Amino acid sequence: MRLRTLTALAGALALSLVTGCANGGSAGSSANTVTYWLWDANQLPAYQACAKGFEKENPGLKVRITQLGWSDYWTKLTAGFIAGTQPDVFTDHIQYFGQFADLKVLEPLDDLGIDDSDYQPGLAANWIGQDGHRYGAPKDWDTVALFYNEKMARDAGLTAEQLNNLSWNPKDGGTFEKAVAHLTIDRNGKRGDEPGFDKNNVKVYGLATNGGGFGDGQTQWSNFAASAGWSYLDKPRWGTKYQYDSKTFQSVIKWYFGLAKKGYMPPLTDYNVQSNQANTQVAAGKAAAAFDGAWMISTYTGFKGLDIKTALTPIGPTGRRATMMNGLADSITKGAKNKEGARKWVRYLASDRCQKVVGRYGVVFPATPAGTEAAVATYEKKGIDVSAFTEPVADTKHFRTFSYPIAGYSADMTALMMPAMEDIYGNGKPVSSLDETNDQINRILAQ
Repeated sequence: MRLRTLTALAGALALSLVTGCANGGSAGSSANTVTYWLWDANQLPAYQACAKGFEKENPGLKVRITQLGWSDYWTKLTAGFIAGTQPDVFTDHIQYFGQFADLKVLEPLDDLGIDDSDYQPGLAANWIGQDGHRYGAPKDWDTVALFYNEKMARDAGLTAEQLNNLSWNPKDGGTFEKAVAHLTIDRNGKRGDEPGFDKNNVKVYGLATNGGGFGDGQTQWSNFAASAGWSYLDKPRWGTKYQYDSKTFQSVIKWYFGLAKKGYMPPLTDYNVQSNQANTQVAAGKAAAAFDGAWMISTYTGFKGLDIKTALTPIGPTGRRATMMNGLADSITKGAKNKEGARKWVRYLASDRCQKVVGRYGVVFPATPAGTEAAVATYEKKGIDVSAFTEPVADTKHFRTFSYPIAGYSADMTALMMPAMEDIYGNGKPVSSLDETNDQINRILAQ
């Protein structure tokens, strides 16, 4: 069971890949070297700068950083846990945390002095396992907002104020659906809300697609479900039951994927995780807007010839807006070759000394308030307004922020929810089919 689950964790990790990595040499370190892995190439320069500061403070210790693409990262990391070639420290994602903690491949970090109050609310608490031990030191955070093509919005007669005050409901979509429909244009120049609109021949979709969303829907349907009052699990952390069988959730999913049936969002067949993600659709002029995360700010604002702005997530039936607030962490592997050096490096990564450096690079929002302030200042210097991402964290009265679902067997949940959501999105399967999928997931979780 554990080997099967561990294999599922990396997606489709074939036995040949595991064997290949085992024969490929060790990623271990010597007594004076700490090995550190991350997946985001945009963040590599910032952490190289942190490594220099760390090495200056710790004479004799060196940090060797390895950057891998997202898919290769998890495949090689998972294989490393099996083969003993894992790094000392790695960038951890909450999506994988539950499974890693369950498999006992992480080193407890209780002695690092991590205090919840030193970081943005909720970030530190998310990395406490079911056993009460800490397994991750807060690294950064992100929220989701609506990126949109300013010219397309202007041509449609939509102002920034209007886009920042949209509301939605699962019955008729509210002003959000009206805006998305109006931003949609078919091959004959008809907008989605005009007579004669041809939904089968769309030139520009009002809303880009990021696929079915697996079981979290972070940049797809999560903000809608949460603003309707739904939660993934029966408890905020380490819940015992998923709630995909909720009528509220299913009404949200039916409406959301219904946007594609109406021609306002691309069909599932148009989405490709490698070559045609939401940002690619916006960059190519195939979509006017897209929900995406703060980690994509530099990507969207860097599109040549396009003026991309951001708007807040829409107000839901509960009267509040919602956005997932995800946060990465740095974790030490149980099989780390240099645990003493790893602890020093992770403590440094979680400190203002490193987080302010990362913030000044303006790629992500670091976990500490001082690091976040440094990032905001850098974005302001670049002329980039990031308030659509920071406002939800500051205004808890009007915004609901929530975490990625934290529970055991998360890889199994994802493996079951991915085809289930794609069947609803792309194959017309009824949302009620989620009842059976939810039962399957909860049976696994109850083990």
